[in-house]
Amino acid sequence: MKSLHLVKTSTGATWAFRVMRDLVQMGEEVHVAMPVDGILVQQYKDAGIHIHELNYSVKNVWGTIKQICKVVDEVKPDIVHSHFVVTTLLMRLALRNYRVARVFEVPGPLHLEHTIYRKADLWTAQKKKDFWIPTCRWSMDKYKECGIDDSRLFLTYYGGDLVDREYQKGLLREELSLTDKDIIVGMVAYMYAPKKFLGEKRGLKGHEDLIDAVAMIQDKYPNLHLVFIGGPWVGAEKYEQEVIAYGKEKVRNVHFLGTRRNVPDLYQDFDMVVHPSHSENLGGASESLMLAVPTIASNVGGFPDIVIPGKTGFLSEPFNPQSIADAIEKVVANPAEAKQMAEYGKTYLHDLLNAKKTSRDVYDFYRLIIERFDKNNPQ
Repeated sequence: MKSLHLVKTSTGATWAFRVMRDLVQMGEEVHVAMPVDGILVQQYKDAGIHIHELNYSVKNVWGTIKQICKVVDEVKPDIVHSHFVVTTLLMRLALRNYRVARVFEVPGPLHLEHTIYRKADLWTAQKKKDFWIPTCRWSMDKYKECGIDDSRLFLTYYGGDLVDREYQKGLLREELSLTDKDIIVGMVAYMYAPKKFLGEKRGLKGHEDLIDAVAMIQDKYPNLHLVFIGGPWVGAEKYEQEVIAYGKEKVRNVHFLGTRRNVPDLYQDFDMVVHPSHSENLGGASESLMLAVPTIASNVGGFPDIVIPGKTGFLSEPFNPQSIADAIEKVVANPAEAKQMAEYGKTYLHDLLNAKKTSRDVYDFYRLIIERFDKNNPQ
């Protein structure tokens, strides 16, 4: 089967690359239409994926639509697989009169949480041609709530490559001159500036909420240290400085390490990691659990799929520093139990988020989608 993937970046979205790479390894012919100015281009080539240059300009919508049509005419795919909201909307506008199956692998719930973007997704879809692959249960349920039939929905997750290796413990404590008696609460995430047009007052990842939570309990735990790993996302440099200033104002023991390349090693010294996002798919919770680090996550999006209270970790309420503080105190009070849950979480995710399995899901979904598409769109 021949698939054409639409990806808006060749710098990030490694989850989309892994799907394509694995499909090639399963014998599929895989093409991708994307910008060619990013660091991942060579990896695509090395994986045997056919690259077609395409920049998804929304300023020149009609030019982009023509480019999409040109690539589809050239490739003649059995299925077109889009990985972003913007590529999906452009795909549907471009291919409205084409007889080709189209699937949107939904990277997260954010657009479904906002009426205008949710309606754009639903209204541009054609009943007989468009399908979805939600990548968390919240998104799956939301599409059903909006009236999308089960036959057009296929649930899987974005998988990762399993790496069973020993990581170096002690690097972070040595760098920060901390002892084993110090409690380290970590957060690993890029800093995304608030989107004013969506009504956001704080960053999407919830950095400020975690700062407020630690400020509430720092007098009770004078040996507690808050460590942030991750720099600004593109264009968020000013926001990063605002977060750093806010953190230093509110929390005595706070450390901002910026972007680091040895994150799995640094994770080893966290007593717990917090993911206080306001909207998220599985996010960094999959990484921390796969590393068996006690995990706290906000009760949004796909987090509850893998952070299961009493089994794999702790959930806090979004936008709620007190709820985060309460969860942190639970881990501090019961470190052995928290570690045991994290170990179970690692085992639980070993199969659920194995890229070979999730990519195989997509391979199987393609067959079902084509079967249903052909039934609905006879020659």
